[in-house]
Amino acid sequence: MMSISRNLDKIFLRNVEKQIVACYSNAAEPKNDIKDEFRVLNLKHVRGQVQQRKPPRKIEVLPPRANKMAVDQDWGSVWPGPRSFHPATVPLPIRQGYAEKGASPDKYANAELMKIPNFLHLTPPVIKRQCEALKKFCTPWPKALNTDGKCAKHFPIEVISSDYCHSSPSIRDPLARIVNVQFKLSALQLTQRARDKFLRLVGEKYDEESDTVTIITNRCPLKKQNYDYAMYLITALYHESWKVEPWEELKSEADMEYYDWNKNASKASIEAIFGRLSEEIPNVSEYSDAVTFLMNEGESEYSVTKYGEVVRKILNLPSSIST
Repeated sequence: MMSISRNLDKIFLRNVEKQIVACYSNAAEPKNDIKDEFRVLNLKHVRGQVQQRKPPRKIEVLPPRANKMAVDQDWGSVWPGPRSFHPATVPLPIRQGYAEKGASPDKYANAELMKIPNFLHLTPPVIKRQCEALKKFCTPWPKALNTDGKCAKHFPIEVISSDYCHSSPSIRDPLARIVNVQFKLSALQLTQRARDKFLRLVGEKYDEESDTVTIITNRCPLKKQNYDYAMYLITALYHESWKVEPWEELKSEADMEYYDWNKNASKASIEAIFGRLSEEIPNVSEYSDAVTFLMNEGESEYSVTKYGEVVRKILNLPSSIST
Protein backbone atom coordinates (compact mmCIF):
# COMPACT_ATOMS: atom_id res chain seq x y z
CA MET A 1 0.00 0.00 0.00
CA MET A 2 2.83 2.34 0.83
CA SER A 3 4.41 1.80 -2.57
CA ILE A 4 1.17 2.51 -4.40
CA SER A 5 0.65 5.85 -2.60
CA ARG A 6 4.22 6.90 -3.35
CA ASN A 7 3.73 6.18 -7.04
CA LEU A 8 0.55 8.27 -7.11
CA ASP A 9 2.32 11.20 -5.46
CA LYS A 10 5.09 11.07 -8.04
CA ILE A 11 2.59 11.05 -10.89
CA PHE A 12 0.73 14.01 -9.41
CA LEU A 13 3.91 16.03 -8.87
CA ARG A 14 5.05 15.35 -12.45
CA ASN A 15 1.73 16.64 -13.85
CA VAL A 16 1.93 19.79 -11.73
CA GLU A 17 5.50 20.39 -12.88
CA LYS A 18 4.51 20.02 -16.52
CA GLN A 19 1.70 22.54 -16.11
CA ILE A 20 4.01 25.09 -14.46
CA VAL A 21 6.61 24.71 -17.24
CA ALA A 22 3.92 25.15 -19.88
CA CYS A 23 2.67 28.35 -18.24
CA TYR A 24 6.15 29.89 -18.15
CA SER A 25 6.85 28.96 -21.73
CA ASN A 26 3.63 30.53 -22.96
CA ALA A 27 4.35 33.74 -21.09
CA ALA A 28 7.82 34.07 -22.62
CA GLU A 29 6.64 33.63 -26.22
CA PRO A 30 5.49 36.89 -28.04
CA LYS A 31 1.83 37.10 -28.93
CA ASN A 32 1.02 37.71 -32.56
CA ASP A 33 -2.66 38.47 -32.02
CA ILE A 34 -3.22 42.14 -33.00
CA LYS A 35 -6.47 42.38 -31.12
CA ASP A 36 -4.75 41.83 -27.75
CA GLU A 37 -2.08 44.54 -28.37
CA PHE A 38 -2.42 48.27 -27.53
CA ARG A 39 -2.96 50.52 -30.56
CA VAL A 40 -0.16 52.95 -31.35
CA LEU A 41 -1.07 56.63 -31.03
CA ASN A 42 0.24 58.25 -34.18
CA LEU A 43 0.10 62.05 -33.88
CA LYS A 44 2.15 62.68 -36.99
CA HIS A 45 1.08 61.63 -40.42
CA VAL A 46 3.45 59.01 -41.81
CA ARG A 47 3.62 58.30 -45.49
CA GLY A 48 2.55 54.95 -46.51
CA GLN A 49 0.20 54.58 -43.61
CA VAL A 50 -2.70 52.50 -44.69
CA GLN A 51 -6.05 53.98 -43.77
CA GLN A 52 -9.13 51.99 -43.78
CA ARG A 53 -11.57 53.44 -46.29
CA LYS A 54 -15.23 53.57 -45.53
CA PRO A 55 -17.51 52.21 -48.15
CA PRO A 56 -19.32 54.96 -50.13
CA ARG A 57 -22.75 55.70 -48.80
CA LYS A 58 -25.41 55.98 -51.44
CA ILE A 59 -27.86 58.83 -50.81
CA GLU A 60 -31.33 58.25 -52.07
CA VAL A 61 -32.68 61.33 -53.86
CA LEU A 62 -36.44 61.59 -53.63
CA PRO A 63 -38.42 62.85 -56.63
CA PRO A 64 -39.82 66.42 -56.52
CA ARG A 65 -42.89 66.88 -54.41
CA ALA A 66 -44.71 68.51 -57.30
CA ASN A 67 -44.77 65.16 -59.16
CA LYS A 68 -46.76 63.53 -56.36
CA MET A 69 -49.30 66.29 -55.79
CA ALA A 70 -52.93 65.58 -56.43
CA VAL A 71 -55.03 67.83 -58.62
CA ASP A 72 -57.63 68.44 -55.89
CA GLN A 73 -55.17 69.04 -53.05
CA ASP A 74 -55.54 71.76 -50.42
CA TRP A 75 -53.11 74.38 -51.67
CA GLY A 76 -53.52 76.43 -48.50
CA SER A 77 -51.90 73.61 -46.51
CA VAL A 78 -49.01 73.27 -49.00
CA TRP A 79 -48.26 77.01 -49.20
CA PRO A 80 -49.87 78.54 -46.07
CA GLY A 81 -47.97 81.83 -45.92
CA PRO A 82 -45.46 84.09 -47.71
CA ARG A 83 -42.15 82.38 -48.40
CA SER A 84 -39.41 82.20 -51.01
CA PHE A 85 -40.08 80.37 -54.21
CA HIS A 86 -39.41 76.62 -54.08
CA PRO A 87 -39.46 74.85 -57.45
CA ALA A 88 -40.10 71.33 -56.08
CA THR A 89 -43.27 72.47 -54.29
CA VAL A 90 -44.94 74.50 -57.04
CA PRO A 91 -46.63 72.23 -59.63
CA LEU A 92 -46.57 74.90 -62.33
CA PRO A 93 -44.23 75.31 -65.32
CA ILE A 94 -43.08 78.79 -64.27
CA ARG A 95 -40.34 80.53 -66.25
CA GLN A 96 -38.54 83.80 -65.65
CA GLY A 97 -35.39 85.43 -66.91
CA TYR A 98 -33.72 86.07 -70.23
CA ALA A 99 -31.91 83.71 -72.52
CA GLU A 100 -30.19 84.78 -75.71
CA LYS A 101 -31.47 81.72 -77.53
CA GLY A 102 -34.49 79.66 -76.70
CA ALA A 103 -37.10 80.03 -74.00
CA SER A 104 -36.66 81.64 -70.62
CA PRO A 105 -35.05 79.52 -67.87
CA ASP A 106 -37.38 77.15 -66.06
CA LYS A 107 -38.10 77.15 -62.35
CA TYR A 108 -35.23 74.85 -61.26
CA ALA A 109 -32.06 76.69 -60.15
CA ASN A 110 -33.66 79.99 -61.19
CA ALA A 111 -32.41 82.81 -58.96
CA GLU A 112 -34.74 85.32 -60.59
CA LEU A 113 -37.77 83.59 -59.12
CA MET A 114 -36.24 83.75 -55.65
CA LYS A 115 -35.48 87.48 -55.82
CA ILE A 116 -39.01 88.81 -56.08
CA PRO A 117 -41.85 88.31 -53.54
CA ASN A 118 -44.60 85.99 -54.68
CA PHE A 119 -48.28 85.79 -53.80
CA LEU A 120 -48.72 82.05 -54.24
CA HIS A 121 -50.28 81.91 -50.77
CA LEU A 122 -53.06 84.32 -51.77
CA THR A 123 -55.14 82.11 -54.03
CA PRO A 124 -58.91 82.76 -54.21
CA PRO A 125 -59.87 79.80 -51.96
CA VAL A 126 -57.32 80.83 -49.33
CA ILE A 127 -58.49 84.46 -49.44
CA LYS A 128 -62.08 83.30 -49.01
CA ARG A 129 -61.08 81.16 -46.05
CA GLN A 130 -59.21 84.04 -44.42
CA CYS A 131 -62.15 86.40 -44.95
CA GLU A 132 -64.47 83.90 -43.31
CA ALA A 133 -62.11 83.73 -40.33
CA LEU A 134 -62.00 87.54 -40.05
CA LYS A 135 -65.77 88.02 -40.22
CA LYS A 136 -66.21 87.36 -36.50
CA PHE A 137 -64.00 90.37 -35.76
CA CYS A 138 -65.93 92.73 -38.09
CA THR A 139 -69.12 94.70 -37.55
CA PRO A 140 -71.87 94.95 -40.18
CA TRP A 141 -71.96 97.99 -42.45
CA PRO A 142 -74.45 100.62 -41.19
CA LYS A 143 -77.71 100.37 -43.08
CA ALA A 144 -78.17 104.14 -43.02
CA LEU A 145 -75.00 104.66 -45.10
CA ASN A 146 -76.37 103.06 -48.25
CA THR A 147 -75.30 105.80 -50.68
CA ASP A 148 -72.08 107.68 -51.40
CA GLY A 149 -73.80 110.99 -50.62
CA LYS A 150 -74.67 109.90 -47.09
CA CYS A 151 -71.15 108.60 -46.53
CA ALA A 152 -69.68 111.93 -47.68
CA LYS A 153 -72.09 113.83 -45.41
CA HIS A 154 -71.26 111.93 -42.23
CA PHE A 155 -67.60 111.24 -43.08
CA PRO A 156 -66.43 114.28 -45.07
CA ILE A 157 -62.67 113.60 -44.73
CA GLU A 158 -61.09 111.02 -47.02
CA VAL A 159 -57.61 109.71 -46.14
CA ILE A 160 -55.56 107.98 -48.84
CA SER A 161 -52.32 106.11 -48.11
CA SER A 162 -50.39 103.20 -49.59
CA ASP A 163 -48.69 100.08 -48.28
CA TYR A 164 -45.89 98.35 -50.19
CA CYS A 165 -44.64 94.76 -50.15
CA HIS A 166 -41.06 94.27 -51.29
CA SER A 167 -37.90 92.36 -50.50
CA SER A 168 -35.29 94.49 -48.77
CA PRO A 169 -33.37 94.63 -45.48
CA SER A 170 -35.98 97.09 -44.12
CA ILE A 171 -39.72 96.55 -43.93
CA ARG A 172 -40.38 100.29 -44.30
CA ASP A 173 -40.85 101.81 -47.73
CA PRO A 174 -40.25 105.58 -48.09
CA LEU A 175 -43.44 105.99 -50.14
CA ALA A 176 -45.58 104.39 -47.41
CA ARG A 177 -45.27 107.46 -45.19
CA ILE A 178 -47.15 109.76 -47.63
CA VAL A 179 -50.69 110.68 -46.51
CA ASN A 180 -53.26 112.31 -48.82
CA VAL A 181 -56.21 114.00 -47.09
CA GLN A 182 -59.18 115.28 -49.13
CA PHE A 183 -62.42 116.96 -48.09
CA LYS A 184 -65.14 119.19 -49.51
CA LEU A 185 -64.81 122.87 -48.66
CA SER A 186 -68.58 123.11 -48.31
CA ALA A 187 -68.41 120.68 -45.36
CA LEU A 188 -66.68 123.34 -43.23
CA GLN A 189 -69.72 125.69 -43.35
CA LEU A 190 -67.70 128.91 -43.59
CA THR A 191 -68.98 132.42 -44.12
CA GLN A 192 -68.12 134.33 -47.26
CA ARG A 193 -65.29 136.21 -45.54
CA ALA A 194 -63.94 133.08 -43.83
CA ARG A 195 -64.21 131.08 -47.06
CA ASP A 196 -62.25 133.70 -48.97
CA LYS A 197 -59.53 133.74 -46.32
CA PHE A 198 -59.39 129.94 -46.24
CA LEU A 199 -58.95 129.77 -50.02
CA ARG A 200 -56.15 132.31 -49.90
CA LEU A 201 -54.39 130.26 -47.23
CA VAL A 202 -54.60 126.91 -49.06
CA GLY A 203 -53.74 128.38 -52.46
CA GLU A 204 -53.40 125.77 -55.23
CA LYS A 205 -54.51 122.93 -52.96
CA TYR A 206 -58.16 123.78 -53.73
CA ASP A 207 -59.94 122.46 -56.83
CA GLU A 208 -62.81 124.75 -57.75
CA GLU A 209 -64.52 122.29 -60.10
CA SER A 210 -64.90 119.55 -57.50
CA ASP A 211 -64.87 121.90 -54.45
CA THR A 212 -62.15 119.66 -52.95
CA VAL A 213 -59.21 120.61 -50.77
CA THR A 214 -56.23 118.23 -51.00
CA ILE A 215 -53.43 118.23 -48.42
CA ILE A 216 -50.45 115.91 -48.89
CA THR A 217 -47.98 115.42 -46.03
CA ASN A 218 -44.68 113.53 -46.24
CA ARG A 219 -42.29 115.38 -43.93
CA CYS A 220 -42.36 112.94 -41.02
CA PRO A 221 -40.81 109.44 -41.22
CA LEU A 222 -43.96 107.57 -40.15
CA LYS A 223 -47.43 107.46 -41.68
CA LYS A 224 -49.14 108.14 -38.32
CA GLN A 225 -47.03 111.25 -37.81
CA ASN A 226 -47.92 112.61 -41.25
CA TYR A 227 -51.61 111.92 -40.61
CA ASP A 228 -51.49 113.86 -37.33
CA TYR A 229 -49.67 116.69 -39.09
CA ALA A 230 -52.35 116.85 -41.80
CA MET A 231 -55.09 117.02 -39.15
CA TYR A 232 -53.18 119.81 -37.43
CA LEU A 233 -52.95 121.78 -40.71
CA ILE A 234 -56.69 121.48 -41.34
CA THR A 235 -57.47 122.60 -37.78
CA ALA A 236 -55.08 125.55 -38.00
CA LEU A 237 -56.47 126.64 -41.38
CA TYR A 238 -60.05 126.48 -40.14
CA HIS A 239 -59.47 128.57 -37.01
CA GLU A 240 -57.20 131.01 -38.82
CA SER A 241 -59.86 131.66 -41.47
CA TRP A 242 -62.34 132.72 -38.78
CA LYS A 243 -59.96 135.24 -37.22
CA VAL A 244 -60.51 138.91 -38.02
CA GLU A 245 -57.43 141.05 -37.67
CA PRO A 246 -57.79 144.74 -36.75
CA TRP A 247 -56.46 145.87 -40.11
CA GLU A 248 -59.17 143.84 -41.89
CA GLU A 249 -61.86 146.15 -40.46
CA LEU A 250 -60.22 149.11 -42.24
CA LYS A 251 -60.68 147.58 -45.70
CA SER A 252 -62.78 149.61 -48.09
CA GLU A 253 -64.65 148.55 -51.20
CA ALA A 254 -61.61 149.19 -53.36
CA ASP A 255 -59.47 146.92 -51.15
CA MET A 256 -61.77 143.90 -51.41
CA GLU A 257 -60.35 140.83 -53.14
CA TYR A 258 -63.73 139.96 -54.67
CA TYR A 259 -66.87 141.81 -55.73
CA ASP A 260 -69.80 141.66 -53.31
CA TRP A 261 -72.98 143.03 -54.87
CA ASN A 262 -74.68 143.59 -51.51
CA LYS A 263 -71.91 145.98 -50.42
CA ASN A 264 -71.49 147.92 -53.66
CA ALA A 265 -73.18 150.86 -55.34
CA SER A 266 -74.93 148.62 -57.86
CA LYS A 267 -77.45 147.53 -55.23
CA ALA A 268 -78.18 151.13 -54.19
CA SER A 269 -78.59 152.15 -57.85
CA ILE A 270 -81.13 149.43 -58.64
CA GLU A 271 -83.11 150.27 -55.49
CA ALA A 272 -83.12 153.96 -56.45
CA ILE A 273 -84.39 153.17 -59.96
CA PHE A 274 -87.30 151.04 -58.74
CA GLY A 275 -87.90 153.02 -55.55
CA ARG A 276 -88.04 149.99 -53.28
CA LEU A 277 -85.83 147.45 -51.61
CA SER A 278 -83.93 144.94 -53.68
CA GLU A 279 -85.80 142.00 -52.09
CA GLU A 280 -89.03 143.35 -53.59
CA ILE A 281 -87.68 143.74 -57.13
CA PRO A 282 -88.46 140.79 -59.46
CA ASN A 283 -85.52 138.99 -61.07
CA VAL A 284 -83.06 140.90 -58.88
CA SER A 285 -81.22 137.70 -57.88
CA GLU A 286 -80.36 136.94 -61.51
CA TYR A 287 -79.17 140.52 -61.94
CA SER A 288 -76.91 140.36 -58.88
CA ASP A 289 -75.44 137.04 -60.02
CA ALA A 290 -74.71 138.39 -63.49
CA VAL A 291 -73.04 141.54 -62.14
CA THR A 292 -70.99 139.53 -59.63
CA PHE A 293 -69.83 137.08 -62.31
CA LEU A 294 -68.89 139.93 -64.65
CA MET A 295 -66.86 141.76 -62.01
CA ASN A 296 -65.12 138.71 -60.52
CA GLU A 297 -64.43 136.71 -63.69
CA GLY A 298 -63.76 139.63 -66.02
CA GLU A 299 -65.31 140.59 -69.32
CA SER A 300 -65.92 137.80 -71.78
CA GLU A 301 -68.45 137.12 -74.51
CA TYR A 302 -70.49 134.95 -72.16
CA SER A 303 -70.42 137.32 -69.16
CA VAL A 304 -71.30 140.40 -71.20
CA THR A 305 -74.11 138.60 -73.06
CA LYS A 306 -75.50 137.24 -69.80
CA TYR A 307 -75.41 140.70 -68.19
CA GLY A 308 -77.23 142.25 -71.15
CA GLU A 309 -80.00 139.62 -71.09
CA VAL A 310 -80.56 140.07 -67.35
CA VAL A 311 -80.69 143.89 -67.64
CA ARG A 312 -83.35 143.63 -70.38
CA LYS A 313 -85.26 141.15 -68.27
CA ILE A 314 -85.27 143.26 -65.08
CA LEU A 315 -86.32 146.41 -67.06
CA ASN A 316 -89.04 144.52 -68.99
CA LEU A 317 -87.35 145.16 -72.31
CA PRO A 318 -87.52 142.77 -75.27
CA SER A 319 -84.64 140.34 -75.45
CA SER A 320 -81.92 140.67 -78.04
CA ILE A 321 -82.94 137.36 -79.65
CA SER A 322 -86.44 138.58 -80.50
CA THR A 323 -85.15 141.88 -81.94
